[in-house]
Amino acid sequence: MRRFLLSLATGIGLLAAPASGKPAPRPAATCSGCEALLELAAANPKREKDRARDAARHPVETMAFFGVRPDMKVGEYAPGGEWYSRFLGLYLGKQGKLVGLFFNPDAPAYDAKMRSGIAAGVAKYPQDVAGFTGFPAANFSAMTLKDVPADQKGTFDRILIPRMLHNMLQWNNADSELRTMRELLKPDGMIGIEQHRAKADAPFAYADGSNGYLRQVDVIRLMELNGFELVRASEINANPKDSANWPEGVWTLPPTLALKDQDRAKYQAIGESDRMTLLFRKRP
Repeated sequence: MRRFLLSLATGIGLLAAPASGKPAPRPAATCSGCEALLELAAANPKREKDRARDAARHPVETMAFFGVRPDMKVGEYAPGGEWYSRFLGLYLGKQGKLVGLFFNPDAPAYDAKMRSGIAAGVAKYPQDVAGFTGFPAANFSAMTLKDVPADQKGTFDRILIPRMLHNMLQWNNADSELRTMRELLKPDGMIGIEQHRAKADAPFAYADGSNGYLRQVDVIRLMELNGFELVRASEINANPKDSANWPEGVWTLPPTLALKDQDRAKYQAIGESDRMTLLFRKRP
């Protein structure tokens, strides 16, 4: 059933690519045969606590859509909660390489506490993922996007940005971070984005990132301006029940439930946010 849904979602994504009068984007690299290994990672007993969120986050379908193969070098941007890190660690830990990519700590928006947190996150990331997966810590690494080592440039197959672009825009570091990621990618490397989605007609004041939501057309344009082309879009992580106009922004919904017990059952029934799922290729 899940593979059928993957095929269906992929088809929907191809249909959902925005009409702009430009030539259709080139097809994405396929992930033929990797679904079974993704399923094994998702079903791993170590994920007993994490699995409760799979119904909302669709890790198997999303990673297959992004074309993440088990032998790839993959960067996960801003892996604060490490939910995806644990899943990807199980999937990539044997054949591939998982790298936690943390914010450039020199961003003016960060105070001393934030910079200290970034440094701590980088230091503990490999051991955290190794401890969870049982694979050697040498299979995992982490770094900030400040002063990227020359030998890391052009070596990444994929970089994933889950639900983080809104913060990057609020912190005014989206352009610089994306351009550094572009340097890290191989010539045919790709960025996969999952982001809370505002309605197409949402006013800028609501869809500027301050409420967690961004308009899909704005995300695509941002990526184009930073040297990427849209490969395809998917509705894998769509939630039509999300009206994307909540009093406390996206944090009104699970898992945050910012309003605490106020209308809690209502927001739990809606579920996690409506999210765009987009795949971009590094442009020559």
